[in-house]
Amino acid sequence: MKALGMALLLLTVAVVAVARPDEAQGGVSCHNVNAKGVGQDLGGGRTRASIIGGGLLHGTTEAAFIITGLSGTQASFEGTIVFTVNKATLTAGLIGTFDVASGAFSATTSSIAGTGKLAGATGSLVLEGLQNLSDGSFTETVTGQICVDLSP
Repeated sequence: MKALGMALLLLTVAVVAVARPDEAQGGVSCHNVNAKGVGQDLGGGRTRASIIGGGLLHGTTEAAFIITGLSGTQASFEGTIVFTVNKATLTAGLIGTFDVASGAFSATTSSIAGTGKLAGATGSLVLEGLQNLSDGSFTETVTGQICVDLSP
């Protein structure tokens, strides 16, 4: 019995010793996003912002939008936003509305794709905020969840 136990122990040690670390499977984990943004409307449907407290999305954004419709004071829009963060980017398609009378806006992601440490990311985001109609500055919140495998 002792010999069998010792043989199993040696076999286990041998398997662990030759196992390749790069074959280890990382795990996708989901991360809540609850960030604040401060930005500027650059004209022509382009914006730029700093995202603060966004965890995975702490960094900057650049976005481009086009108006797809107008009903009363509500303009519908769609476009793309690119989050540039530490060692990665996250590009999201957005659809939303902008109130041309108050400056209030809201958008949700229609697609997400990442590079670098955010490659393979999935999830959804909501951006809500208020633009100062006199100077184009805006504040926003970015909430949602991003799921990604962050293993090395």
